[in-house]
Amino acid sequence: DQSKLTNLGNALEIHGPKLLGRAYKDPITSFRLFQKFTVEHPEAYWEIALKEISVVFREAPKCILDRTDKSKHGGTWLPGSVLNIAECCLLPSNHRRKEDNTVAIVWREDRCDESAVNLMTYKELREQVMLVANALDTMFSKGDAIAIDMPMTVRAVIIYLAIILAGYVVVSIADSFAAREIATRLRVSKAKGIFTQDFILRGGRKFPLYSKVLGAAPLKAIVLPAIGNDVGIPLREQDLSWKDFLSSVDYHPRPNYYSPVYNPVDAVVNILFSSGTTGEPKAIPWTQLSSIRCTAEGWAHIDLKVGDVYCWPTNLGWVMGPVILFSSFLNGATLALYQGSPLERSFGKFVQDAGVTVLGTVPSLVKAWRNTNCLEGLDWTKIRSFASTGETSNVDDDLWLSSKAWYNAIIESCGGTELSSAYIQGSLLQPQAFGAFSTATMTAGLVILDECGVPYPDDQPCVGEVGLFPLYLGASDRLLNADHEEVYFRGMPMYKGMVHVD
Repeated sequence: DQSKLTNLGNALEIHGPKLLGRAYKDPITSFRLFQKFTVEHPEAYWEIALKEISVVFREAPKCILDRTDKSKHGGTWLPGSVLNIAECCLLPSNHRRKEDNTVAIVWREDRCDESAVNLMTYKELREQVMLVANALDTMFSKGDAIAIDMPMTVRAVIIYLAIILAGYVVVSIADSFAAREIATRLRVSKAKGIFTQDFILRGGRKFPLYSKVLGAAPLKAIVLPAIGNDVGIPLREQDLSWKDFLSSVDYHPRPNYYSPVYNPVDAVVNILFSSGTTGEPKAIPWTQLSSIRCTAEGWAHIDLKVGDVYCWPTNLGWVMGPVILFSSFLNGATLALYQGSPLERSFGKFVQDAGVTVLGTVPSLVKAWRNTNCLEGLDWTKIRSFASTGETSNVDDDLWLSSKAWYNAIIESCGGTELSSAYIQGSLLQPQAFGAFSTATMTAGLVILDECGVPYPDDQPCVGEVGLFPLYLGASDRLLNADHEEVYFRGMPMYKGMVHVD
């Protein structure tokens, strides 16, 4: 009965008998059969998934997948479609029951434990995004790449959506990077400007950010204050404070209204980067298709629902930042942001007070919570599931974490920025073991290759490399760094990594 209440379980009950025929039994029994079906018939799956998320096309696609052009290895997804994915995030939706007064974001400032959580409705978010979009048009030209290097605050989310709404391209840079690393990313992306903060607040202390960004010599910087309304440091002549940036539309007749810029579904909206630990970071362009892919995965595997409160401590400079942003807004969930360190009790109290229902983690974070016992006495029982990625999980730490919320499941996830999603994950329609994956993701065709590159037979215990089939909606088929371009997606196997399957 519980399985039929999940997003995917409900969809299986509706569509399973038609798609699988007499082989369909119930969501649990037929899960593996359905996953295999989605690999062999991705068009059928995406026809279902697209109706379940808040994606509205300005011009509808001619079909789900066009395979007639043999020069395009993975086919053409949603050919002819035009939209603005940021507008989809902001608009009310009858199907997903997003209304103007629905809470879009909840947040709390660093170490404000006794304050009520802050709330922003979709109407308020939309007006703020459109205000920033109008201000962007006073400084930049359509199609410009604009960087964001700051913590994932409410304002950072507003800026991210505004850049896309107005027809520009976001360049994601993690706020932990040194000046040289920032400079590399600005150079590769050809960014025309950057949004940043004067300081980063962590544990009641201020750490300089604007001065670090200056070391990368950006063309233009818009600087937000970490505290209050005024930046706490002097700026270069060509730079603007957040207040002055917004004042550029003071005389605009309708500053809180903006007509979105509509582009083809494969238009680039975000440039993300690999970590760069083994050389120059790979510049990975995300299209509007990428946003759709990660959102559908949140629907199918994380089981995000209307009314959920979704929290995952991260940064827009890493892939999980855009993933949770799109997954929240396009699935009708509320995005929960703590604007401080997630290592301390203050974060745990925010999770409690915000009523978080789905909490994402990385294993090192869980280990720190357990070792310091900083969550003692907090009530996390509203959490109905956890998610984890980024590192190898520890079974004992996972058991401890799960005990905080009635021993609910932890959905493990492994993927890549290039894929805009995971390729192996967990599912609430299968038994979940701590620190383990239980399935390839929907439509992800996965084989395990031996040392000669030959796939092992299905269901045979084996150790080897994982190879993915090429028909994969949302994957980047190119990199902006020309010297890296041959690395990804030029045939089977598309993506490689060591995996043990038993």
